[in-house]
Amino acid sequence: MRDRVEELAALRDAVLEGEDPAATRRQHEKGKLTPHERIGLLLDEGSFHEIEPFRRHRAVGFGMEHRKPHSDGVVTGWGTVEGRTVFVYAHDFRIFGGALGEAHAEKIHKVMDLAAAAGAPLVGLNDGAGARIQEGVTALAGYGGIFQRHVRNSGVIPQVSVMLGPCAGGAAYSPALTDFVFMVRDTSQMFITGPDVVQAVTGERVDMNGLGGADVHADVSGVATFAHDDEETCLAEVRYLLSLLPSNNRELPPVERSGDPADRRTDALLDLVPADPQQSYDMRHVIAEVADDGEFFEISPTWARNVLCGLVRLDGHVTGVIANQPAALAGVLDIQASEKAARFVQMCDAFNIPLVTLVDVPGFLPGVAQEHGGIIRHGAKLLYAYCNATVPRVQLILRKAYGGAYIVMDSRSIGCDLSLAWPTNEIAVMGAEGAANVIFRREIAAADDPAAVRSQKIKEYRSELLHPYYAAERGLVDDVIDPRQTRLTLVRALEMLRGKHADLPSRKHGNPPV
Repeated sequence: MRDRVEELAALRDAVLEGEDPAATRRQHEKGKLTPHERIGLLLDEGSFHEIEPFRRHRAVGFGMEHRKPHSDGVVTGWGTVEGRTVFVYAHDFRIFGGALGEAHAEKIHKVMDLAAAAGAPLVGLNDGAGARIQEGVTALAGYGGIFQRHVRNSGVIPQVSVMLGPCAGGAAYSPALTDFVFMVRDTSQMFITGPDVVQAVTGERVDMNGLGGADVHADVSGVATFAHDDEETCLAEVRYLLSLLPSNNRELPPVERSGDPADRRTDALLDLVPADPQQSYDMRHVIAEVADDGEFFEISPTWARNVLCGLVRLDGHVTGVIANQPAALAGVLDIQASEKAARFVQMCDAFNIPLVTLVDVPGFLPGVAQEHGGIIRHGAKLLYAYCNATVPRVQLILRKAYGGAYIVMDSRSIGCDLSLAWPTNEIAVMGAEGAANVIFRREIAAADDPAAVRSQKIKEYRSELLHPYYAAERGLVDDVIDPRQTRLTLVRALEMLRGKHADLPSRKHGNPPV
C-alpha cells in the first residue's frame, strides 16, 4: 500500500506540472497562468477538489494514439468561495491548445451536472482553441452537450464565463449562454469567424483584438460583461460577484451587514441632482449615496452607458439597481439600453434579488436607425422582463418620466409594488414644451406674439399636468418623499416586501420578444 500511495503522489505531481515544462513556460511568457494557478486565485486556499485528473482520450489516428496526456486538457472540480461551494472547469492550453474532444467534453458535462445537483454556481475558465479537429464530429457533439446544460441550468444556478484566451467558432456560444462574461485585455478574444476568414470573405483587414478582443465586446457588442487588464484582477472580481449572488434559485443572496446605518440621511442628494430637468448629472453619485458604504458593483459599465445596472447592498441585503443615466444621451432608452436592462432584470428575478428602479428618462431615442433597428421589439424586451418579474420591485422617480419610457421603467401600471417620487418629478406624456406645441399649435401660430403665447401655454400645461403631485393624486405614485430620506425609505420598503410571493400563470413558458 505504501508503494502504491507513493506512486499515486508522483502521478498527481506529474499531472499538476503538465506534460511539457516548455509549454508552461510559454504560457507564463504570454502573461497567462496555468489552470491550477487560476483555480488557486479563484477559490479559497486549499479548498479545491479535482475530479477525473487521470482521464485520457480514446481517439486514434493522426498520431493521437501516441499522445494521451492525463486530464485531456481540462481541469474540473469544486471548492469554495468565501466558504460557499463553487464548481469550476479550466481549459489547459498546454494540452492540445485546450481544444475540446470527447473525454474533455465529458469531464465538463460531469462537473456541470454536479453543479446543478448540488445547487452551486459554475465558473468556466476558458482558454481553448475550439473543437479538436482530430476527433471530428464527436468533438462537436461535446459542445452540444455543454450548450444544452447551460440552457437547462439557466436561472437555476449562477453561471459565469471567464475568458482567459482564445474562444473561436461554435465554442463562443458557451459563454454567450451564461449569466456573466469576464474578459482579459490582450490575451482573450471571442469570435465566430477569425480575421483570416473575415478578410477572405469581406476584404476587411482586422487583427484578433480588433475583431473580438475584450474592449470590443465590453464596449461595442455587449457580449462581455466586464473587461480587466490582468487575470489576477479579473478573478478577484469574479470572487466578489459570487459573494453577491445566491448559490441557486431556491436561496436568497447572502446578507452582509455593514456599519452603515439604515436610517442614514442622504442630504447630499439635494445638491447632487439639479431641479432643472435640462441639466445633466451622474446617476452613479446618487446610487453611491444611497448604497451601503457607497459600493456599487456595476454590470456592463462601458456598454449602453445611458442606463446603469448593478448590484448594491441596502442594510446588508443585495439589491439590483436599474437607473437612467442623464450623463449619457440624456438618459434616453435606446436599443442597447433596453437589452442591457432587460437582461439584468431577468437575472435578478431568477436569483431572488429585489429591484430598485431610479427614473429620470425623457423618452425613447428617436431616429430612423432606431426604428429600423427594431426599437419597438427591443424596448418590449425590457417591458416583458419587468412584467414577468416576481421579486420585490420599487420605482423611484427623481425628475423626468415621459411617455412610453415612463411606463417601461417599472411603473405602477406594469406591476411595481411601490412607486415613489421626489418633489422634482415630472410624469407626463411628454415635456411641457413639446406638449404645448402640439395642443396649442393653432393658437400659437395665430397669435400676434407667438413666443409669448407659447411661453404662457407651457406654464399653463406645467401647472395643470406636470406638478409633482399630479400622479400621486391619482394613485400612480404611492408617496412623494424628501430626497434626504431616500435610503431609509428604500430600506423600509424592501424590508416590508421581503416576504413577497407572486405566482405566474400556468404555462410552459412565455414567448418574449427576442
